[in-house]
Amino acid sequence: MKIHTYSTEVIWTGNSGNGTKDYRTYSRSHQIKSKNKPVIQGSSDPAFLGDSARYNPEELFLASLSSCHMLWYLHLCSENNVVVTSYRDEPIGTMREEKSGTGQFEVVVLKPKVTITEPVKKALARTLHHEAGRKCFIANSCNFPVKHEPAIFISD
Repeated sequence: MKIHTYSTEVIWTGNSGNGTKDYRTYSRSHQIKSKNKPVIQGSSDPAFLGDSARYNPEELFLASLSSCHMLWYLHLCSENNVVVTSYRDEPIGTMREEKSGTGQFEVVVLKPKVTITEPVKKALARTLHHEAGRKCFIANSCNFPVKHEPAIFISD
């Protein structure tokens, strides 16, 4: 067994002078940093008084699930001689917000559109999504289903 440790820095940049004195007067703006990497400008969802021009935690969460799945999938394809020439995903997550203000994701559906070179490997390419889902570190950390609806195309 190996243990991996990750760290980031999250810095609130939304103090407009009065801190959090009133719920509606402070900005939800923040920065997400990691050593030697570009800063990600974050906020909350506009439904929670955030800035729609910045990434919100829910979008970043979907991106984490999608990219982890993609990286495992590409790895498995390379091991199984499935040549992928294009990969694009537009995941959709459904989050339930309770009257109390708490909430949680109920389901995420990954919708990868993958282009491969050999028609004969289309079924294998589809099957490898299930294996990638079983191996994805982020999906394995979730307490809700992460589903896959892949579309496999053959390059011209």
